[in-house]
Amino acid sequence: MAKRSRVEAGMTVGLDLGDKFSHFCVLDASGETLEEGRVATTRKGLLQRFGNLPSSRVALEVGTHSPWIERLLTGIGHEVLVANARKLRLIYHNESKSDRLDAENLARLARVDPKLLHPIRHRDGESQEAMAVLRSRQVLVEARAKLVNHVRGAVKSFGSRIKSCSTASFHRQAADQIPEGLRPALPAVLEVIADLTRKIRRYDQQIERLAEQRYPQTSLLREVPGVGPLTALWFVLTIGDPHRFSRSRRVGAYLGLRPRRGQSGDDDPELQITKTGDPELRRLLVTSAHYILGPFGPDTDLRRWGLALAARGRKSAKKRAVVAVARKLSVLLHALWLNAEEYEPLRNSEAAA
Repeated sequence: MAKRSRVEAGMTVGLDLGDKFSHFCVLDASGETLEEGRVATTRKGLLQRFGNLPSSRVALEVGTHSPWIERLLTGIGHEVLVANARKLRLIYHNESKSDRLDAENLARLARVDPKLLHPIRHRDGESQEAMAVLRSRQVLVEARAKLVNHVRGAVKSFGSRIKSCSTASFHRQAADQIPEGLRPALPAVLEVIADLTRKIRRYDQQIERLAEQRYPQTSLLREVPGVGPLTALWFVLTIGDPHRFSRSRRVGAYLGLRPRRGQSGDDDPELQITKTGDPELRRLLVTSAHYILGPFGPDTDLRRWGLALAARGRKSAKKRAVVAVARKLSVLLHALWLNAEEYEPLRNSEAAA
């Protein structure tokens, strides 16, 4: 049963979010528990419980409900800290996990030192709406890829292969290459692929308009070869405020493109990248890096640097070079956006000459 006490100034609240109900723990200024309980994860329920509470520090974990709850609680005067779940689990993970304990741990960490939560920033409402468009397109692309792989696998099982072609034209190219025994099974799948391709194309047009009308800063980023409207808009929406980073070089680490470190004594092995941050933006940057280093990439400082890096080793050097170019590309995009500069492809080379 929830424990009730009078509210006091300087309180800290831990809120463990659930889909239907969320558990909370209220601590006073000295760290004593004032109240524990649960509240419905709805606007009405949260306003009823926390609307009359004096201005407090509220800590919650990032999740599906955290964006709108952060805006709601901030709007009624609370200081809201959205904890990085990946960092947080390393601190209070134990064998006796429960929602009640998670809420208390959140409150105690926020009371002692908010930096322990590694708080993140949510997008504002307008940016969240724009990101929903990008993610809806991403879902359709992933669904189309699964269907294309299904068709290719089915055809291979009959001893045939569908010739290489772009995903956008796959439904047309594959129609004439399906073995006779699969004709009752696959035409419906090809129709769905064709429909998904049309819808993805409409999303691409919508994203183009969105970038031009509401996020004109993306035009600076698109001057870099290999960076289209999708990558530029995803980058702008993910970073949010370019001034949040003291140095552009920090962006690469924020997006998970920095190598891990496991140094101990004289042992300092070369590890893979951290893969923190938005995985789709990281994939888009890597795709752009492949184009920059590929046969159709124009001559730029970034291309020259990446090719020189790839030439230093064997096959694995090319993979490392792609990731390194993606990391340097993220730094370049942030610098262009922050300084509102036009892109100069060979700026460093010309300066050296």
